[in-house]
Formats: sequence, C-alpha cells, structure tokens
Amino acid sequence: MKLPFNIDLSNKVTVVTGGGGVLCSSFAKALGKCGAKIAVLDLRKESADKVAEEINKEGGIAIGVEANVLEIESLKKARDIVNEELGTCDVLINGAGGNHPKGTTSKEYLFKEDIKNIDKDTITFFDLDPKGIEFVFNLNFLGTLLPSQVFSRDMIDKDGATIINISSMNAYAPLTKIPAYSGAKAAVSNFTQWLAVHMSKVGIRVNAIAPGFFLTNQNRSLLTNEDGSYTERARKILSQTPVGRFGDTDELIGTLLWLVHNDASSFVNGAIIPVDGGFSAYSGV
Repeated sequence: MKLPFNIDLSNKVTVVTGGGGVLCSSFAKALGKCGAKIAVLDLRKESADKVAEEINKEGGIAIGVEANVLEIESLKKARDIVNEELGTCDVLINGAGGNHPKGTTSKEYLFKEDIKNIDKDTITFFDLDPKGIEFVFNLNFLGTLLPSQVFSRDMIDKDGATIINISSMNAYAPLTKIPAYSGAKAAVSNFTQWLAVHMSKVGIRVNAIAPGFFLTNQNRSLLTNEDGSYTERARKILSQTPVGRFGDTDELIGTLLWLVHNDASSFVNGAIIPVDGGFSAYSGV
C-alpha cells in the first residue's frame, strides 16, 4: 500500500471494528504505516489476527481482538485487552456493518403479479423478514453506537481524539432492493452528527466517510458474474458514477488520514464526507 501522504500518529492507539473486512483492513494498514498502534477488532478472530500480522510484518504494531459489536460485554472485554496491550483508545474507526438477504427485495419495483405469488421465489416488500431487517439495523446502527459508548470513555480530553463512522451512498438516497441497509446507514449519518454535538465539549471529534461503490467480499457476487463481467446492477451503478468505474480501496485513505489528523481537520466535526466518484452529485441527466 502506498499512502497518498504521511502523517505522524506515533503512539496513537487506534481501534478498528470490522477490521478483518476489505475496506477496514485497508484503514488499519494505512494507519499502522503512520505509526499508530492498531487494535483490529472483528467477530472472527482469525480475520483480525491475519490483518494484525500483516501490519506487524511491515514494522507496525498491531493486535487482533475478537469482538461482537452487538454485545456490550464483548466490547468491554475487547477494551480491556486493548488497554492492557496497547493503551487507551485515541482513534475509533466504526467499520463493522453489512446487509442481509432477509432485508432485501428481489426486484426494484413492485408489480401486481408479484402480490399474487405467481413466482414463489420472489421476495416483495410484503415478504421482508422483520428479523432480517432488525439484524441489518442492529449491525450498522447499534454496531456503531455500542463501540462508541465503550471506547469513547477513555478518549475524553485526549489530544486529537476522534471517532470516524462508516456511512454509505445509501444514506443520501436509498438504493433499490435494500431498504433495511439504506435506512440503517441513514441512521449512522444522523448519529454521527448527533454524537459530534454531544461530544464537542469533551474534545472528541466525530465524522463519517460515505464510500461510493467499491468491490468488496460482501457485494462481489451482486456486482460481478462468475466470468468476472459486470452484472446489470453493476452497470447501472457505473452509469450513475461520473468517473465511470468502481473505487479502489486505497482511494479512501486520503480522506481517512485527513479526518484522523487533528492538525489538518481540527475544525471538521459532524461531517459526512462522500468518496464516490461523483455518484451523489449526479442527477442522471
């Protein structure tokens, strides 16, 4: 990984939830290159350890920590491990999130024939599973709120303390088929602004990055066919993205470093920054 620019985060303890995933592992590695001590939190310990090992091989300092962002006791246990091995948190990246098929419709539009159950494999709005929707909301919203509760206690009045949440283009305008994920990410953006105000008197800045469309393990099957060609949904996305391509994960790093570095963004608070190739600015005509 080549950093777009370097910042000095020496001895800054950074906690990255969802750190075993494609985007957040890139965040962890980039911040590790800047001298931060990285705690890679993930539900799957082996995924967290793998990322931490890669950071350590590059000369950084990192540990993998198992944590469930939906369980407060799991997060408290993770905090104890981080505090003991690295020190108290300076920077929190809330990257855990995702979608679920039970919160997703089969089609973009509702048709009368779908209501008649002509195709029993079709999932309409009326067939959405409340448990699936609840899971998506909890993972994205509570999965941002709970880690913030646990780790921000140690961040109060620390120099350069900051929380960065991961929102989405869905927070600006909902994508078809995924009402639960879109609503949950809108909640993350709203919570980012709320928490920024709430924490403003104790020295903790709170902002969010709203990525456009990047190929990840979660969406690859939706955006690419087995032969590697783009699906119809992928082609639609690209037609609405002025730069005409998907983003590369490294293209999020510059925004991340800017938001983390207090000297560069000390007056940026409560902002949701789109990194989307112009998707949110394009009207379609």
